[in-house]
Amino acid sequence: MKTMRINLIFLFFLLFSAAYGQNATVQGTVTDMQSDLPVTGVTIKILQSGTATDLDGKYSLSVAPGSYEISFYIVGYEQQTMSINLRAGETRELNVQLNDGSNLLQTATVTAGKFEKPLGEVTVSLEVLKPKLIENTNTTSVDEVLVKIPGLNIIDGQASIRGGAGFSYGAGTRVLVLVDDIPALQPDAGLPNWDDFPVENLAQIEVLKGAASALYGSSAMNGIINIRTGFAKDKPETNFALFSKVWGTPKDADKKWWGNDTSTLVQPLETGFSFCHRRKYQKLDVVLGAYGLFRDSYNRDTYSRYGRVTPNFRYRVNDRLTIGLNSNFNFGRSGSFFIWGGDSTLAYQPGVGSASYTKGRLRFNIDPTLQYFDKNGNRHKILSRYFYIHNNNSGNQSNDSRLYYGEYQFQRQFEKIGLVMTAGAVGTYNTVDAEVYGNAQFTSRNLAGYLQLDYKVFDRLNLSAGARYEHNVQHSPDTIYIDRNTNDFGIIPNGEVAEGKPVFRFGANYRAAEATYFRASWGQGYRYPTIAEKFVSTDFGIGNSVVPNPNLFSETGWTAEIGFKQGFKVSSWQGYFDLTGFVSEYQDMMEFVLDKIAFVPGQGLSARFQSQNTADTRTTGWEVSIVGQGKLGEGSLSMLVGFTSTQPKYKEFNDSLLTNVYKASDSTNVLKYRFRNSFKFDAEYTLKKLSLGASVQYYSHMESIDAVFEYGLPGVHDFRERHNKGFTVVDLRAAYSLNKKARISAICGNLLNQEYTVRPALLEGPRNYTIRFDYKI
Repeated sequence: MKTMRINLIFLFFLLFSAAYGQNATVQGTVTDMQSDLPVTGVTIKILQSGTATDLDGKYSLSVAPGSYEISFYIVGYEQQTMSINLRAGETRELNVQLNDGSNLLQTATVTAGKFEKPLGEVTVSLEVLKPKLIENTNTTSVDEVLVKIPGLNIIDGQASIRGGAGFSYGAGTRVLVLVDDIPALQPDAGLPNWDDFPVENLAQIEVLKGAASALYGSSAMNGIINIRTGFAKDKPETNFALFSKVWGTPKDADKKWWGNDTSTLVQPLETGFSFCHRRKYQKLDVVLGAYGLFRDSYNRDTYSRYGRVTPNFRYRVNDRLTIGLNSNFNFGRSGSFFIWGGDSTLAYQPGVGSASYTKGRLRFNIDPTLQYFDKNGNRHKILSRYFYIHNNNSGNQSNDSRLYYGEYQFQRQFEKIGLVMTAGAVGTYNTVDAEVYGNAQFTSRNLAGYLQLDYKVFDRLNLSAGARYEHNVQHSPDTIYIDRNTNDFGIIPNGEVAEGKPVFRFGANYRAAEATYFRASWGQGYRYPTIAEKFVSTDFGIGNSVVPNPNLFSETGWTAEIGFKQGFKVSSWQGYFDLTGFVSEYQDMMEFVLDKIAFVPGQGLSARFQSQNTADTRTTGWEVSIVGQGKLGEGSLSMLVGFTSTQPKYKEFNDSLLTNVYKASDSTNVLKYRFRNSFKFDAEYTLKKLSLGASVQYYSHMESIDAVFEYGLPGVHDFRERHNKGFTVVDLRAAYSLNKKARISAICGNLLNQEYTVRPALLEGPRNYTIRFDYKI
């Protein structure tokens, strides 16, 4: 009996111990408070235990019984913390809704480090554009809305950040454009095709200002434009829009060529549609986008007819593995001209021999991706792209090119010490076969490896350091004819040029108070010459030509900045103020320059241009911006305003630069095709169903351009003399919500009917009027 009593006590002790030692489980779903949609990637923590929500917003966490503080956190939302008491063996259902709080400093960004980080904590200047601004301004191409960002200018399709680039027609860009973190530049010319990017399906656009080659490689020496597309949500969404624009009479009515007896065009017109459908089918996410545009421009012989289809798919194999396939098909034809006929009655008409057209084009890319989280929480990511371009152009300028891109990325987060390590390997291979490159075939290959460390100390100090090694190889014919008429040619031994280059960056961000941040950064830039810059051979105008330069080599540089960001709140309206000082230096800058002027019998003077490594440059300046959104009075106000001042100069200025490279007022040392000062303003106020908005852009006078443009092109000198105070463009817009699904808007562009040029010999459009209808299901 005694033995039985001991056994029962022992059994009771074992059962009590088992019950007491049995873990409890807390599980549930995290959703967005406004949309009621699941939030992916939310970090849930209880003491040292933690997990994250899956793609459906679900989580499950097992801990010992007891009383705890449980916290839910993700970049872009307010952190939520609550107390819970868990019993042994209990399974507690805890569903949480997170509020974004309209805190702009907590906006989630990925471009600065390839992982999500709040905007306030990044170590470099970074701007974020939301899709609402694109819809409200009827943006038909991404570049049209990018010009609203302080310090970012686009000249004839080429982006420049804080004076880092000028204008070189058809040459490579110093600003790398990404779509969902994948480089999206044209393989041969290194340029973005702006009408490829899906304005009908955007999540947000992030613009990083300054050299970023250490993380993203060649072409990122002046900054990054990262276009992030949207994905399907739990509730199906369908957005549809119709729009139409017409241009009015120019300020100088004599410049109007349309609607007269010699023109078949009654009125310059742009019309089109956009469509996007997003839906989840269990584990499969589907996004189908379509876009169509018909344009007859205010510029004679300038037109565009194109369509774009963008089917995107994402499949969640399980909680750890996701595969995706994004694609973009763009087809159409277009026409344009390079220089006007003159600054008076021929301002909107092509100069002799400068018009060109694309008889037909096809561009498409297919982007397979894979993301996998292993058992230790490490992220493995594969990004890839096949990009095909066929342009059937006039003037012996047709080309075919193909790009193959692959990137493996590994990321590990050491949560206990606040360290994030990102490492990767990249490979790119291009093939180009084109008339414009002498009917020869060219190939290029890039291999790179990178490492970035992001370290957070005491929840206040963010440190960042990165390094990358690039190795580039170009293959071409070994003999490159520069001018067949004079038998001028260059030799490339074995038709191969190879080069390797390391680049580095460092940055720091210190949170001095709840909404006060100080930052400093230094980063190197690097850009290898594109095939177009090195081997292009074509004519424009009468007797003018662009010739190859087989001796062209890479340019390098660096950017440094210090910045201060201060958040503020006025009642329910909040935002931030940002002040930045910066300096950039480039060595062996590549630019198209006037190589020589010759007399051609029967044609007169002929100009020959060539891409060359010019002198070293330095650009200094400062920038101030204010961004705000939220409730103000009875309605809500969103605002983006900024002023940028730059001093872009040659480090050593001499007479040869003055006479041969460009024309400058009073011999001033100013780099070509730069606006030293610019002011950007955009605001919209919404009261119930009505929204009113305004946009203002001011640019100072472009002081320096090529001498041959100043004096060799008709009307350029006289126009610049008359318009030497800069220009201001004002746009107004209004929108009215008919109901929860339908919205109609009206826009007046160039309200003041300004006459202005962004680059010489190409006049911008007169006052224009747009009507747009949006419908959402």
